[in-house]
Parts: sequence; C-alpha cells; structure tokens
Amino acid sequence: MLSFFRVNATYLNLSLVLFFALLRLPTLWSEVPLLIPELSWMLVGEQMNRGFMLYRDVWDNVSPLSGMVYWGIDRLFGRSQLAYQVAAGAVSVFQILYFNYILRAREVLPERSHVPGAIYALLLNISFDLSTLSPMLMATTFLLLALGAAIKMFERRQVTNEIFELGLYVGLATLFYLPAALFMGWAFVSLLFYTGATLRQHVLGFFGAIFPLAMVTLYFYLNDSVANLNRNLLTSVFAVKQYALNDFSSLIFSLAIPMAIGTLGFMRMLASTRFVNYQSRIQQMMAMWLITAALMIPLMEYLAPMQFVVLVPALAYFAAYYFQSFRRIWMAELLFLVVVGGILFIQYQGLMNLMPGLTVGRLDNLRAKPALLPEAITNKKILVIGDDEGEYMNNFTATPYLNWDLSRYDLENLDNFDSVIHIYDNFRQDPPDYVIDKHNVMPKLFDRVPALQKRYKPSPWKGIYEKRG
Repeated sequence: MLSFFRVNATYLNLSLVLFFALLRLPTLWSEVPLLIPELSWMLVGEQMNRGFMLYRDVWDNVSPLSGMVYWGIDRLFGRSQLAYQVAAGAVSVFQILYFNYILRAREVLPERSHVPGAIYALLLNISFDLSTLSPMLMATTFLLLALGAAIKMFERRQVTNEIFELGLYVGLATLFYLPAALFMGWAFVSLLFYTGATLRQHVLGFFGAIFPLAMVTLYFYLNDSVANLNRNLLTSVFAVKQYALNDFSSLIFSLAIPMAIGTLGFMRMLASTRFVNYQSRIQQMMAMWLITAALMIPLMEYLAPMQFVVLVPALAYFAAYYFQSFRRIWMAELLFLVVVGGILFIQYQGLMNLMPGLTVGRLDNLRAKPALLPEAITNKKILVIGDDEGEYMNNFTATPYLNWDLSRYDLENLDNFDSVIHIYDNFRQDPPDYVIDKHNVMPKLFDRVPALQKRYKPSPWKGIYEKRG
C-alpha cells in the first residue's frame, strides 16, 4: 500500500481522497454518537439563526468565525449532524491535498511522493470525533495555509510581502479557535531565526495577524458588545480547567500511535545527512509547531482527540520521512499496515464497542445523552440553570444562558442590581416554556423580580418551572 503512494504522479491525488473515504467508512454504516460540544455548536447556530447576536444574546465561548459557520449550517440544514460530518469531510480533504501539495511542490522532503498526504489522511482518523466540524479543525486549515506561505518564503530564501498573507492566515485561525493565537509566536520566531526579515516586514506580518481581530472587535464595539466579547470569549479561555481522568486515558490511547511514529521520524531526521539547509530549517520550524501546539493544551476547554488535530501537520511531516527512510521496503509496508490496523481498531472500538468493557476511543464523558424529562417537555424552549446533561437534545434553548460557566455571572449574582435587570430583560425578550433549575435559583429570582413569579409557576415535577398559560 505504501509503495503505491510513493509514486510521484498527479493522478494519485484522487487516490488520497479515496483512501480518506475508505478510512471514514465506519462513520457511514455505524451511528456516530452526538457529542456534548457538537450539540452546543448546534444550539449556538440555532440561536444566531433566530437573529440573536453571539456573546451579547448567546452566552457561549465559541470563537466568532466558528459561530458564523454554525449559523450558516443551521440556516441551510437545521440541526443536522450529517451536515457537520459532510462539512468536516470537505475541510479534511482540502487539508490532505494542500498538505501533500506543499510538501511535494516545495521539495520539503528528500523524496517527492504522496506518502505525506496518505499519512495525513490516516492521522485524521485516529478517533471518530474528528469526523465533526470542530473549531480546531477549521482553525488548522488556516494554520496550514500559513505554513504554506512560510515554506514558500523559506524556499526563495527571502521574505516578501507574503508575510502579510502569513499573518492574515494566523489571525483568521485565531477567529476560528482563540488559542490558535499562540501561532503568532511560532510565525514570528520562525521568520526571526530562519529568514532575513527586516523590522518593517515583521511589522507587516503582525499587522496581517491583528487586522481580522481588529475588524471583529470593531464590529462588536459598534454593537456595544465589547464587554460581552471580553467576558464570554477572552476571559473564559484563561479559566481554570478541570479534566476527568477518563478523558486522559482515552486521549492517550488515541494519540499514542501518531506520537510514536512522529517521534521516530523526528529522531531519524536528526541522524540523517540527506537534507539541504532549506529542508533543515523546515525541520526546526515543524519542531516549533509541535511545541506551540503543546502550549495550547492548558487553554483547551476539554480533552478530546479532535482538540489535538493541530498536531497532525507536524506529526504527518515527521512520520512521512520515517516511512520513506526504510531501505527495506517490505519493512516499511509491514509497519504501515500495523499503524493503519491500530488506528482503525481504535476508531471501530469507539464507534462499535468491539470489545465490551474496553473504554479506548469511546469518549463516554463527551457523549450527549438524552435527559430523563417528562414527555411534555419535548420540542420546547427551555432554560437549564446548571450544566446541560442532555436536556437540550430534544428541545430548544431560550435566553442567552446557554453555557452554565458563563451564565453564573448573572444567575449566581442576584444581589447585583445589574444582573437582575439583565435576567429580567433576557426572560422578556426570549421567554422559555420551562426552566429546569438545578441550583435552586428561581425562588431567589422570584423574590428579586416579582414580575417573573407572575409568569412562571412550579410544575408537578421537582426543580422544573413552567410558563403560566
């Protein structure tokens, strides 16, 4: 199989697409579980499609351009998991073909082949959650474009006005996934150490990076929502995260094979003398890519393989050289089949539970499960005061209070007059049919806002309030 991709022929681009499609087959014949983050993105898209503004009217920490994409999907397809998977597949195919193109066209590796694209396609299937359209997947697309611009400048051995393009791509990636802003440092250090960039050119690249950020900030300023942008997006990134141990174990198994072959490739590169200076500089730049991606981990809201897709370009680069460096082709073929088998096993185990009792690849903590609600609360507008435990799967969200960690700012601050006013206005603008109160907030809220007590009453079910007829 590996020998097939070592042929340097353009028609093999189609083979890369077919190879990726074959790897994604399990997601076609097996029901892919809906993930909690995925449901949250759908709810954001729904609310924005109803005319509510992100951060001001929808309290969530999804980045602006990702929110716009989810709005577009909801406008075209509604709450469709299939639409997310098809869009993710299209983005993944673009990344595979573009990554393979820049490594072949710029002669980044000693051997020109389609092996890098095949490895990239393989690593995009280390877990079933990579089949959805995550903000990190979309951000990685623009980081890849930034990588292509950097490699182009490295090849020419001079910095041109394309440095603005590089900065712009990193800025756009940041608007899809805010922690991607760390790659501004990667771009600056790479150009500082490995090119003759002048101060003017560095400033141009910096302006390219901050330009899209400034435009988004200006948009929220004109809509009197900069404070909401700061609280819901910027501040939430630096909040202290609490991760479950199950997340760590499942993540380690999913990343073990890619990290292993990437590390082996990196070590073999260090011992190789086949690289010219230009290729050696790219090695160091890709090593810094891995370091930058590792620095993003503390900023991640949750741990899942799809959050680590940013590692794939660097790992695919090092792994591609590792498989190309074998003198005995049959050994490379055998090892490649072992890697494919291991990754497919984790993917199938996560989707189909081939070995009951083995949690590898299952991502149980991230799966959305329907809540035990009365039958009357179906396809209703609801507000969940507390963490969403599946209540929104068969219902719609009301009021801006979608993300509980952000909603605490108002709902647990009822002694603050401004918070009480905000809550009343939000209930008035988008009233829920039911309020599921997990933190006993409603009694105190009724004391602060008697007008709400006239609109809502306790239902027959404990902790649930319903709108008066």
